[in-house]
Amino acid sequence: MLKENFNELQFFLAIARERSFTKAAAKLGVSQSALSHAVKALEARMNLRLLTRTTRSVAPTEAGERILACLEPRLAELELELGNIVQMNGIASGNIRLSAGEHAIHSLLWPKLKPFLRDYPDIHLELVAENGFVDIVRGGFDAGVRLGESVEKDMIAVKIGPDMKMITAASPDYFNQSGIPQTPYDLQNHCCINMRLPTAGGVYHWEFDNGGKPLRVKVEGQLILNQLTERVDAALEGFGIACIPEDTVVEHIRTGRLIRVLDSWSPSFAGYHLYYPSRRQHPPAFALLIEALRLTTPG
Repeated sequence: MLKENFNELQFFLAIARERSFTKAAAKLGVSQSALSHAVKALEARMNLRLLTRTTRSVAPTEAGERILACLEPRLAELELELGNIVQMNGIASGNIRLSAGEHAIHSLLWPKLKPFLRDYPDIHLELVAENGFVDIVRGGFDAGVRLGESVEKDMIAVKIGPDMKMITAASPDYFNQSGIPQTPYDLQNHCCINMRLPTAGGVYHWEFDNGGKPLRVKVEGQLILNQLTERVDAALEGFGIACIPEDTVVEHIRTGRLIRVLDSWSPSFAGYHLYYPSRRQHPPAFALLIEALRLTTPG
């Protein structure tokens, strides 16, 4: 039974991970019709309904979830062993899927990944930019990148970037017109460039430190911009005060195009970490990636 069901099980796994026949078909390089026929054949042979289909979504049934729980770790073990066998020929190879936010990709990951991929041309990487929290197991990712304070306790976390700092800054023209805030509370009387949290959907409350005690301030303004590059540009253009990662505006601060304020209220915090589920042994390609990304200097 396993022999005749193996392809269908792989198809089912892809659909369940992607929650979409369209996305699964694109990932596997087959037609949606082929996927549909394969899953129907599998369900007929097992006499079980494995997927619940609606016009908008696809989700595993209870029986489907049980098969997923059984199938995923065994396929992971199989991929690991196959990777080890391939590795015996001295060529590092394999496929790696990573989920990370926009800032982490541009400021940290991509600069490190370019030399890594040149050194290992047989390692294939998929890098997905998502600013919201992602369930990397359900999403079929090998690992994700988040700030250290946001990594779940049941994950292995490897520090890959230095500590970070969010700063508040605006253009000289804006401060000439509106004055300079002396405390975070003063921001409520200023035009601030906001962002909406991708997961919760609410507008981000700016975070500060008041003598060791966390302080969160709700700010208002003309703009809500979720892309970091647009928030920086809006601050440069005088639309208001932005709360942005320090490393993205070092040059603008140096040249005076932006002026930072409330610096004593803005503490450093744990930087980016690579996180992944616990495993007894990593596939060779993934182990090489961890070492390439691992932070080697104090941060």
